[in-house]
Parts: sequence; C-alpha cells; structure tokens
Amino acid sequence: MKTAFLFPGQGAQKCGMAETFYKSDADAAAVFKKAGKILGFDIEEIVFKPDKRLDITSFTQPAMVCAGIAMLEVIKKRGLNAQVCAGLSLGEYEALYYSGVISMEDALRTVGLRGKLMQDAMPDGTGAMSAVLGLDAAQVQKAIDDIENVWIANYNCPGQIVITGLKDAVNKAHEALKTSGARRVLPLNVSGAFHCPLLDNAAEKLYEFLGDVELSKPEIPYVANYTGEYVYEADGIRKLLRDQVSGSVRFEQSIRNMISQGIDTFIEIGPGKTLSGFVKKISTDVSVCNIETVEDLDVICNKIC
Repeated sequence: MKTAFLFPGQGAQKCGMAETFYKSDADAAAVFKKAGKILGFDIEEIVFKPDKRLDITSFTQPAMVCAGIAMLEVIKKRGLNAQVCAGLSLGEYEALYYSGVISMEDALRTVGLRGKLMQDAMPDGTGAMSAVLGLDAAQVQKAIDDIENVWIANYNCPGQIVITGLKDAVNKAHEALKTSGARRVLPLNVSGAFHCPLLDNAAEKLYEFLGDVELSKPEIPYVANYTGEYVYEADGIRKLLRDQVSGSVRFEQSIRNMISQGIDTFIEIGPGKTLSGFVKKISTDVSVCNIETVEDLDVICNKIC
C-alpha cells in the first residue's frame, strides 16, 4: 500500500474542527496555544466557538492550517504515515509542514499574511468564483475564451471546474457555460476572485515575504498545486507558492500524477470530505478515506497501522 495525505482548502472550515484532537492530546492542544501567540489573536475562540471571523479569509487561513497541524501531531504519533502529500490551495501549506519543508511558526506566519493579502487584493463584492458542473476543462475554456476578466481557477475533478474573475464577467460566463451544456453553474461563497491574475500583486508581496522564510528540502515529496508535479527539492518552492496565488490549482492533475506513481490510498485530513469526493470521481481504482475526528483516526489505524 502506498499512501498520500490530502489537506483541504479554504471553504472546508467549520466550527469545532480538530476539537477531538485538541481535547484528547496535549501536543495538539499545545499547537493551538502556540498559534495564538504567533498570530496575536485567540485562535481557540475562533475555531471552537461560533465566530464570524472563521469565514473571514485573514482568519480562515491560519485557523485551517493550525487545525491541520494539530491533527498531524496526533496522526504521526499513531504511526500513520504517507509517501507523498498534497493540499488544495491553502492546504498546500499543511502539506509543506508534513513534508518538513516549513516550520509550524513560519507556516502560520505565512498563511496569516497570505490571507490578508488575498482578502485585500480587491474591493469587497468585485470578485466572484463559481463551480461549473458537467463540462470538461476544454469545454469550459472554450466557453469563456471571449469573455475578459474570467479564468479557470481550479481543475477539481472530471465534470467540476471552478471559474474566477470580476463579478460581472463571471456572471456573464454563467450564460455562456449553460449554453455550452453545463449542467449547473453554482456561485461560491467566497470573498474574492482567487487564483487568477487579479491577485498578481498579492502574489508578489507573498513572494517577497517568503524570501525571509526558511524552506527545507522535502523529507517526503509533495505535489504542487500550480504544476501538479512532485517536488523533491527546496529550490523553486517559493515561486510555486507565489504562482499558486494567482494561477490555477491543478488538483485533478495532481491526483492522476500520484496514481501514476503507484499511490493507491488517499487519506484526507481535515474538516469535510470534499477532496475525498474529488478523488473518487477521478479514479474508482483507489482507496479513499478521511480523518476529521480522533474516532476516524482510530478506525483507520485499526485497519492499516
């Protein structure tokens, strides 16, 4: 069995994520305590109590990464390991942490800034993203080719592509996509137009910040969003993280690449089952499961640890 860990991105967050890990393990609880000192706000209050800040990008991103790292502290102690890892957008930072590329402190500081930069990249209400169901990537691209200020943001899985751009342009694209045969075009509840050239300035500011962040050679490879390729060396990671902010997320390509390298088991770590659903649509020949609670971890470890 060859295993990959997958980490979800922004949008999967929910109140109480990682709480069973926090309550049952001192090391997991310590991650939240330390994160609060690093970030300068009470992250436990944001994550474990109903709090509107959990859905504000500048808070969502560090909260998600904190929860993922806390879960990983317990998962590693239980002896559950992966041969490669990947994340969807924000989740790439948890993959970097698991791979040994970045420290917890630097991961949290980086996504804290990343969230602010992405949130402030454009005025509220001017950007939008939508999920397109029922068309492949080539059909989506053809439908939006003649519409300015709209791009493909995510290649999630067969039959699900996400578009991004200025709100009026995305709304215009809805009609073109439906005319092209899209089964549904669903607006996403996001605060901006992520993963497109409208975030070029934010991407450059993040890249400048990353110049002072120590990034080590991966102890295990991770698969980069922007290329869908395995990363074995530290060189180039800063550029990949820059390009990911304003470029497309190639999740389907990443999964297919891992399968081609012999990965047959995918474990999603974090709230929800979104990535598990994508993987199942990409291939029916692999095993897929998710860890959201300590009880989920117990079940998986009883089977494969």
